Amino acid sequence: MSRFELPAEAVLRAREKLVLDHFHDEVARDWDATLSTFPHPHYELIPMMRVHDGDSEVREYYHDTRVAFPDQDHEIIAFRHTVDAVVVEFWLLGTHLGPLGKIPATGSKHRTRMTAYFVFDEQENLVTERIYFDQLSILKQLIGGLDKKNPKDLLTIGRAVVGLLAMSGGETDPRLENTTPPDFIE
Repeated sequence: MSRFELPAEAVLRAREKLVLDHFHDEVARDWDATLSTFPHPHYELIPMMRVHDGDSEVREYYHDTRVAFPDQDHEIIAFRHTVDAVVVEFWLLGTHLGPLGKIPATGSKHRTRMTAYFVFDEQENLVTERIYFDQLSILKQLIGGLDKKNPKDLLTIGRAVVGLLAMSGGETDPRLENTTPPDFIE
């Protein structure tokens, strides 16, 4: 298929249903149903340059994010179809009640605008969920509501900054660095 041709309407409708079911099942915490939308679960978190590949890594990602934000939810802003993907813009919402990596719970709420690319292969299997967002927006919201005059909140802010710095030194997944430019010759 040409990069200028969208698939048939029936294909686009099937992709849309699968992605909407995926979103619904994530909010419902039905991990088996969510993971069944992939033949092989694969998440790419671009801000951190991290990949969660396979059932156990993706389940661990789900666990860790729901410990941090037990009430995690979303509001879809826009839904777009491309030749090989569905692109969803959405607000991710949650209350920070548990550790987020090495960042301690702040009790603050966040509402962060994100974009997710749900990429399909030639057989119409979902092969990747690639997520883009601004980490600083989340951190700003998580510590922004704390009282800078309260010693306890100042300690939390300090721990959050130290936790963020500790998390920022991780290895970049080479699968996200080793990219090939598209071939524009037809």
